[in-house]
Amino acid sequence: MASTDTLSGGAARPAVQRLSLGDLGEVMRAGFADFRRAPQFGLFFSAVYVFGGFLMLWVGAGHVTWTLATSLGFPLIAPFAAAGLYEVSRRMEKGQALEWGGILGIVWQERSRQLPWLGAIIVIYFLFWTFLAHMIFALFMGLSTMTNVTESYDVFLTLNGLMMIAAELVVGAILAFLLFALTVVSLPLVLDREIDFVTAMLVSLQTVRENLAVMLVWAGIIAVLTLLALLPWFLGLMIVLPVLGHATWHLYRKALA
Repeated sequence: MASTDTLSGGAARPAVQRLSLGDLGEVMRAGFADFRRAPQFGLFFSAVYVFGGFLMLWVGAGHVTWTLATSLGFPLIAPFAAAGLYEVSRRMEKGQALEWGGILGIVWQERSRQLPWLGAIIVIYFLFWTFLAHMIFALFMGLSTMTNVTESYDVFLTLNGLMMIAAELVVGAILAFLLFALTVVSLPLVLDREIDFVTAMLVSLQTVRENLAVMLVWAGIIAVLTLLALLPWFLGLMIVLPVLGHATWHLYRKALA
């Protein structure tokens, strides 16, 4: 069953469909099938994350300023890497040729469309969370006697330390889900249709609101798989990221008429 809304100018937004938990299984299978059919593209775009992670560790090791600077590159690159995976799935869906020139050409063309604005929103969001995390740390640990955390984690086992960790986890989870709600549909939407990024984010929020339970499960799947993929030196991301990227495209196709 679909629900529709209209923009202020009277133009119809894409109709939001009702999703079920069974749809998540279908999109995961479809995402894995897309990756198996054209693994070279998935491996290429996921390599950006993996090698970027190693570069961030190497360049920023021991230097907070460099770590923050290199970390900012991830939110900027992420939408364009995702666009490449979406374009691969879109071409498979339409039976079009999978050519490096065409795929990378679409990604390059997105620089002058709505995708950079979404990347900028993600960067601002990242900076806000970094500031907020420091504020929470200062509120709980500002008056505590600090020790070298590389030698002892006892300071985090105090009452203030445990409260700080709990607050960071709760606030971080809420902000992460809000960012997820803003981008889960908007990223593939701006690639697929001529629509401004603000409207795309509103449609994404509407999709999550009308399918809250399903989207909570989907966000959990993404979080768990990504965390597990990070453990073996980011190498699991070489598989997990392209599968999730392709699956997100199929979820978008199911979510919007």
